[in-house]
Order: sequence, then C-alpha cells, then structure tokens
Amino acid sequence: MTLLEIEGLGIDFGGVTAVDGVGFTAEPGRIVSVIGPNGAGKTTLFNMISGVYLPARGRVRLDGEDVTGLAPNRLAERGLSRTFQNLQVFLRMSVLDNVMAGRHLAERGSTLADLLGLPSTRRRSRETERAARALLERVGLERAAEREASALSYGALKRLEIARALASRPRLLLLDEPAAGCNPVETEEIDALIAAIAAEGVAVLLVEHDMKLVMKISHHVVVLDHGEKIAEGAPETVARDPKVVEAYLGAHAGREGSHALG
Repeated sequence: MTLLEIEGLGIDFGGVTAVDGVGFTAEPGRIVSVIGPNGAGKTTLFNMISGVYLPARGRVRLDGEDVTGLAPNRLAERGLSRTFQNLQVFLRMSVLDNVMAGRHLAERGSTLADLLGLPSTRRRSRETERAARALLERVGLERAAEREASALSYGALKRLEIARALASRPRLLLLDEPAAGCNPVETEEIDALIAAIAAEGVAVLLVEHDMKLVMKISHHVVVLDHGEKIAEGAPETVARDPKVVEAYLGAHAGREGSHALG
C-alpha cells in the first residue's frame, strides 16, 4: 500500500532550478533514503514534502489525498512528522517537557476545558505525560526525563528530537540527517531506532550522508544530483550505478566507487 506519492516535484529560487521532476513513493513499514552530493536538493525536497516550501510544480499525495502546499501543522494532523538538519530542541526545557510539547497535535481537547482546569484536562495531561515517558523509554532516555535538555550529549539530543517527532503518532516520519555529527556508537543507536520505528509500520523517509547507515537500513534509495533524480532502487543496486558513482566521486572514480558507497 502506497502511503506517500511524490509526482514531478520541482521548485526554483531566483530563476535557478533547485529541484525538478522528482518522483517516488513510500510505503508503511519501509525506509526510503534520499541521498546525493551536497547541494543535490535533498533538504529542499523535504521542505516541499513537509509544507515548508510551496512547490512550483508537481504533487504530494498522502494516503491518496493531494496535500501539496498544505501548512506543516495541517500535514501533522494527517500523520506527517519530521526532524531537521539543525536541532529543533528546547534546550532550557526538561527532556520530558520537550516530548510533551510534541504531543499536542495528537490531543483533542476543549479550549474552554483547558481554561477552567476541568477533570478532562487534568486526565489528558496525565495521559500525555505517560505517553511521553513511554517514548523516552523507546529512545533510551527515560532516565534523563527530568534533566534539562541542554545537559544531554549531541547523540542523545538527536534521539530526543526523534522522540518528539514521534509524539504526534505519525504514519510518515521524515528524518533529515538524524546521525549528522554523531560518533559511531551514537550512529548505531540511531540506526537501530530508525529500523525499529519502521518495523512498527511507520513509513520512514530519510536524508543521510552516512552511506554505511543508508545501505544497512534502507529498503529503497533515491539518488538526487543537481536537483534531479538520477537513480533509484535497492541499496546494493544503487551503489553500483555508474551515474551514482560519478555524482559522488567524479567521472574517473573507477571500480572503487561502488565500494565506497557501500
């Protein structure tokens, strides 16, 4: 079953084409990685899918519904959540409060009840806290729940951001370089976490420069270069594609190129 369908997506900035004619699909329980050299258009593509940018061309469909250009909050209500290249964590808030802040889109409460402090509001607050603590346990941060987020290591902050993205109970999770800046141990932790999220039926769309991670956990890989899709397929197939090797390592990369990507 196709959850996400991208069709001919494109955008221009100042007369320069940043992304053009990109299309692919994503299914529940599968990890699709979008890779490419620096400046290939990966984050720009994510921004169009997640409603940060309005595409100039093409369509984004979520579960068959045309959601092209919808605001991020409206996409979140439909089950799309994402992380960003740069951490979007509230460093002066507790780890628990960070996750609870990401839970509000999943809540269905009355503003009047909130203002009056009715029992339903207090009950919902307790449920939100329980759900947030469960997510912290899922990402291995349950012991840090009461600590200020600024006290966490960089890798732990990356896992905290994923926990907060999961708080709205997404069907589609976009992860923009979740392992960037992490050491090998932290990368392995994030690797295992992403695989576990997909195993629970969430469709995962991943942008990542760590090719070892990409090739290990991806079910499908889409390769961009200069804003255009130049290849897609199974990780082992893409790693051997001459166009992909050339895009990453140059026209004279030779046979070693595919080994470097794998």
